[in-house]
Amino acid sequence: MDSVRIIEIKQSVFADNDREADRVRAELKQKGTFLLNLMSSPGSGKTTTLQRTVERMKEEMRIGIMEADIDSAVDAEKMAASGVRSIQLHTGGMCHLDAGMTEQGLREIGVDDLDFVVLENVGNLVCPAEFDTGAVKNAMILSVPEGHDKPLKYPLIFTVCNALIINKIDVLPYFDFDMDKVVAYAHMRNPNLKIFPISAKTGEGVDAWCDWLREQIQDFKA
Repeated sequence: MDSVRIIEIKQSVFADNDREADRVRAELKQKGTFLLNLMSSPGSGKTTTLQRTVERMKEEMRIGIMEADIDSAVDAEKMAASGVRSIQLHTGGMCHLDAGMTEQGLREIGVDDLDFVVLENVGNLVCPAEFDTGAVKNAMILSVPEGHDKPLKYPLIFTVCNALIINKIDVLPYFDFDMDKVVAYAHMRNPNLKIFPISAKTGEGVDAWCDWLREQIQDFKA
């Protein structure tokens, strides 16, 4: 009986994507446009956090937002109402964006006159973490109602992110959420992870998050 050829498709797909992601990053560096990939579960408060971020930074720099969803344009409309350039990316049922899809979105939004672009990835803690989008930095949001054990259950997304926003701290009294434990678990996955407890609803902690973003953008443009 002849031997069967085994093709490692997953490895090949990731390798091709990584090469394209590196090319996207190089082009962004040349243009001076900082791209942030923002990931989280559905309902964590990504769009509200972005609205608060834009409020604090839109007078300092030119901002664009790319909203990725399986369907609808609800989030892009919200961001456009915040006074920044915004487009909606439909993934055709896919639960993540890869470098090629991100590049297409960057072409559509137009980055030549933008200093800072945010890709709000599809709400998911698994697939988006597996694909390098070509972003300069990765960040994620974990909301208090989701629980403090998520770094134990979804290790990869905490490993690939540079910053963790812990949102909805205004409801801490109503949930069994241990801030010390989530910080310890997250740093177990990634000792260099920057952690920002915030309330996108009240604005508490958002300034510290924006200060970190400014530093990253300034270092990128230096």
